Amino acid sequence: MAVGYLVTVTTAALIVVFCLYPVRGPKPLFYVGYRLGLVFNEVPFLALYALVASTVLAYAEGDIATVADRVAVGLAVVSAAGLGVVARRGMRTASVVGPALDEALGAGTSTRRPPPLGRILLRPVFRRRADVRRVGDLSYGDAGRRNLLDVYHHRSRPEGGSVLIHFHGGHYDQGRKNTQSLPLLYRLASRGWVCISANYRLRPEFSHPDHLIDAKKVIAWAREHAEEYGADPSAAVFVSGSSAGGHMAALAALTPNDPAYQPGFEDADTSVAAAVVLNGYLGVYFDGNPATSPVNLVRPDAPPFLIAHGDLDELVETENPKALVTALRSVSTSPVVYAELPGGHHAFDLFHSFRFEALIDGIEDFAAWVKTRRAV
Repeated sequence: MAVGYLVTVTTAALIVVFCLYPVRGPKPLFYVGYRLGLVFNEVPFLALYALVASTVLAYAEGDIATVADRVAVGLAVVSAAGLGVVARRGMRTASVVGPALDEALGAGTSTRRPPPLGRILLRPVFRRRADVRRVGDLSYGDAGRRNLLDVYHHRSRPEGGSVLIHFHGGHYDQGRKNTQSLPLLYRLASRGWVCISANYRLRPEFSHPDHLIDAKKVIAWAREHAEEYGADPSAAVFVSGSSAGGHMAALAALTPNDPAYQPGFEDADTSVAAAVVLNGYLGVYFDGNPATSPVNLVRPDAPPFLIAHGDLDELVETENPKALVTALRSVSTSPVVYAELPGGHHAFDLFHSFRFEALIDGIEDFAAWVKTRRAV
């Protein structure tokens, strides 16, 4: 039996199972399933390429000779079909995001774009763009490396760009800038935006409201310095985040200019034009304080929200973001876009995938709508 081929096929089969049926159970199994799904639910083509190559190689070397070998080939065929299902679910994202935008913002808001097939199929893990420059490790506070941010801007440094600030996830106790939502940051920066990805202080050394105070400092820094990188000094500032960063972005959007979260910079403008929450946890913080839940902070003058969540998220059930959507829609005068992504797991924003590229298209349409309304 071709042992190496069998290992490849078995691994591909496990990837399919974990992508189609994400694990929420025992920690060892969850860890394996989560890590495999993290990558291959977004870029199943990588597993498919390996499966096809190993099958061709096994036949070329005469390794497919026994009944067991032929069974392995049959499993490879089934796994390839499963990877096709995984890919198809990601490709359905545009058909969900577009209607969500049109429903919340008005018919015709969404625009369909052809997916960047080269990036998705051939280089999904390479996020950088030649026309975008990253300026790293700029200080916005006095907490050392936890108060550093990166700026992404077009190399030609056009004037008048808007600003997007992104906060990474990681359960508030891990994670760092320059890891999450990079396809989004690079795409917008290539369009003339000034994008910022920031670290912030983490548990257990720090807790709420320290994270939120850092978020406010980043917003204040952007208003003071983003013009140096091509932003309009009066530009719309969008705040975004993934997972725990989405929680922080939502809190920041719902507490504009609140002096309780701006010690020493109370006069700074920390209001934002809109919030984008990706696979976010939107409940109470670890201390159980109801005031730390965005649901309990909704207000009539809340900015527009775009909330995107995978319907198979292993860490945060869809009822969690839906609670904030319901609360905002019952109180806020601004629209709320909610897109539940078919087949989406947690952390779907790491690679150039059909799912995330379609969502980025939607974020661009959402941002265009917000900026148009601000100009009226």
